Amino acid sequence: MLVYELEVSLNLSSSRYMNTKVQKGEYMDTLLRSKNSVFSTKDIALLWRDTQTTASQVRLNYYVKIGKLIRVRRGIYAKDKSYDKYEFATKIFRPSYVSFETVSGMTGMTFQYYGNIFVASYVKREIKCDGQIYSFVKMKDSILANPMGVDQSGQYAIACRERAFLDIVYRSKNYYFDNLRQLDWDKVFEILPIYNNKKMVKTVEKYYKQYQINK
Repeated sequence: MLVYELEVSLNLSSSRYMNTKVQKGEYMDTLLRSKNSVFSTKDIALLWRDTQTTASQVRLNYYVKIGKLIRVRRGIYAKDKSYDKYEFATKIFRPSYVSFETVSGMTGMTFQYYGNIFVASYVKREIKCDGQIYSFVKMKDSILANPMGVDQSGQYAIACRERAFLDIVYRSKNYYFDNLRQLDWDKVFEILPIYNNKKMVKTVEKYYKQYQINK
């Protein structure tokens, strides 16, 4: 059982929706007022404060039928086709966070383009949805549950560049990085112990020595 679950809170623009029961006619408005673009059935039940699963599902089916919501995947809904794919990725399996080549590419550690969205999770799986491929990499529970270096301030959890670097090293042997100049090495070595892997420590030290030679 995971000690800590990486789940991003559902954000509402008005606090009154957090403290009062959702009234008939306000269900869709409650979702539209949320900053989230994607919702799981669990998210929606929390927003609606609705324990009647059958009633909620009937309501959701109706909203999908009339085009108010999009069913992206079983149990996951979006406001429209422009939903955030990173947000969607972290709704498929929980807990999870965006990492690996997705972060290394956006932070300039690797120059090769990867079309897949890479996600750290408790399962190894590859899923295609709406033309996008999501690659889930299985991590040990103790690593996945540790929030060090994972930004959860937005609508989805995403690794910082140092955590993504370490995730890649944990997953892949002899990985080639194009640029490690942007890494905060103090932060790298601060996060490193959560992996509890002696071989990985030696590998990271090699990367650091190579970085010192090339800088």
